[in-house]
Amino acid sequence: MIHKAKKSMGQNFLKSLEALRKMCEAGEVCGQDIIVEIGPGKGALTEKLLEKANKVIAIEKDRDLIEILKEKFVTEIESGKLILLNDNILYFDPNKYNLKEGQYKIVANIPYNITGAIIKRFLSEVIKPKSMTLLVQKEVAERIVARDNKESILSLSVKAYGTPKYIMKVHKRFFSPAPKVDSAIISINNISNNFFKNKEQEDAFFHLVKASFAHKRKVLRKNLEEIEKDSGKIDGILNKLEINLKSRAEDIHLDKWILLNNSFSQK
Repeated sequence: MIHKAKKSMGQNFLKSLEALRKMCEAGEVCGQDIIVEIGPGKGALTEKLLEKANKVIAIEKDRDLIEILKEKFVTEIESGKLILLNDNILYFDPNKYNLKEGQYKIVANIPYNITGAIIKRFLSEVIKPKSMTLLVQKEVAERIVARDNKESILSLSVKAYGTPKYIMKVHKRFFSPAPKVDSAIISINNISNNFFKNKEQEDAFFHLVKASFAHKRKVLRKNLEEIEKDSGKIDGILNKLEINLKSRAEDIHLDKWILLNNSFSQK
């Protein structure tokens, strides 16, 4: 069956054997693993995962591709080694498949248009994966790891739950059809909710971060006025934490953010 990639679904099929190998390697895929794959497409990565993992749960939204995958992996589906789901990954419930926190890994070439939603969905999931190895837009990968040493809402959101690492660039020519930009493999390890003491602190942290990045041209202290009207109190907190009053939100690293959150959360 010939399948034409659907632009509306962000379909760009990976055809680099080196990138496929590197994704399995970065995900440390082994015989005991249960892997959740997002958007298996025509099954290039699925095939490699099945060679190494105990079980693969592949979620594909495109019904046409489901038929191709059913035909390609008929033996693995019959044996139960591959569970193939025709669904939207944002609705996936790990509990439905008896997955426990830290018991499964995500390895996937994900659509650019829902990268942020996928990352947020699983890092904030109650039943979190042990790790995530993702092929994403290169610019997004660089932003997640703060390669230029500049933080963002995205980078801080990831680092609050795990440890991101940039693995390798994947040139756009290694996809069919070729996208307009290059991609990169990243891994997120040590995923947990240990950074936050409770849900209240977690919610306050993200409220603080979003407010602080609300106006990029403003310095941090001016953006903080959205949550604290007393500018004197803001300056006092920043001075106490040894944060330059001319700093922007992007200049502040994770360790300072939790201290800021604690300071502004005090009654």
